[in-house]
Amino acid sequence: MKTSSGTSRSANGSTDTALETEQQPIPKGMTLSAYITDRFEEFSRSQKDVARYIVDHLEEAAFQTAEELARRADTSSSTVVRFSQALGFDGFPELQEAARDEYKRRSHAPGASGEGSDSALLTLGNSEFETALATDLVNLDESARRVTLDDVQEVAGLVARAERVVMVGVDQMAFFASYLRHLLALLDLRAEVVASASQEALARLARIDEETLVMTFCSGRPHALVLRAAKLARKRDCSTVAISDASISELTKLSDHCLYYSSNSPSYTRSHAALLSLIQALAYAVYSNDEAAYEERIKAYKLK
Repeated sequence: MKTSSGTSRSANGSTDTALETEQQPIPKGMTLSAYITDRFEEFSRSQKDVARYIVDHLEEAAFQTAEELARRADTSSSTVVRFSQALGFDGFPELQEAARDEYKRRSHAPGASGEGSDSALLTLGNSEFETALATDLVNLDESARRVTLDDVQEVAGLVARAERVVMVGVDQMAFFASYLRHLLALLDLRAEVVASASQEALARLARIDEETLVMTFCSGRPHALVLRAAKLARKRDCSTVAISDASISELTKLSDHCLYYSSNSPSYTRSHAALLSLIQALAYAVYSNDEAAYEERIKAYKLK
């Protein structure tokens, strides 16, 4: 029955607030990811790390503990809780429930799954090894969904036409920058890598001009050197491309183009399977733009 104050009273005498559902902080019709993205600039630096991770790794946020999510986002569990409260939730469990709701809607959306996606890998999961393999398959699929063909073709054209390509990646990202440089070298395209703040590396950055294409590599929060390169490139009117697993960050805002890759992983470190595949696909797109021009070069390489 109803009390005079508008709350409903159950048979055992407990009172359920009729306005309880109105306490949901997310506006009607908006997803958690969209809500976080819309309010991104309001958050502190550490809270932005959590925001980025949830938006780009919704499945993990939906089912991990606050401690696990904090470790993945390189922050503390208390920051995860404060971030939840900054969004208007009582705590992390309420935010996680919203993440689960969005994840379920994505999973049941038309085209989200089907007979074509019933790969044998997706039935794995009896061990940590199998789970990791299956997750990488999902990462490849998610990356393919979020990178448009137009973006890839435009970036491939920029690489092919650039007088000079400078790739900036620090720590583990330096390997992937070097690998792309190797693939382009096979096509006789000039590319350089900046992987540290050494005098030689900074000299490479100092020489960039409007004829240079600057490509930055990022996993999670952008390294200070990567941001420095992106800002310098913008100041000097260089074309810029960010290859990143964070779709919302200062780096992507500074870049003309962003190629996103999914890095979800059940392991203790992020997966780079999709990143490696993206790099190889990009190099192949460059080659495909003018196969005749590169054919003799590739034939000579294969004969070695």
